[in-house]
Amino acid sequence: MRISVSSDMDEPVARALLGQLRDRGHDVVTYGALSPGGDPQWAACSEAAAREVATGSADQAVVCCWTGTGASIAANKVPGVRAALCTDAYTADGARRWNDANVLALSLRLTSEPLLKEILDAWFAAEASSEAEDRENVARVARLDIARSAP
Repeated sequence: MRISVSSDMDEPVARALLGQLRDRGHDVVTYGALSPGGDPQWAACSEAAAREVATGSADQAVVCCWTGTGASIAANKVPGVRAALCTDAYTADGARRWNDANVLALSLRLTSEPLLKEILDAWFAAEASSEAEDRENVARVARLDIARSAP
């Protein structure tokens, strides 16, 4: 799987994230402080990583900033992106299962390396729900994207 990763700071947990993703066999593309010469502003690098998902250049993305909030907000401004700020494995599982999230947002401050592994395990183990109510909610979010970009 091709995964775009952004971080506004080159922090140990961001480096651990890259290692974990590569150890799981993913092709990783980096943005922001993780990419030499990249724009480290959280809005810019999160948007860049999210655009890869929206255009189909990446299957998923992981966006990081100190709290994870700014990264998730910026990523969610890109039509077609469903970014979820996850601080635990249960939230990561639910984000993939019920929300069909395609971008994981993480806090560089709150995420320890053991917690990172738990979140990634849950994120990659979960599959999008096929239940009608869940699919309709995801479709409604897609319609919001379309309405937002209409003149």
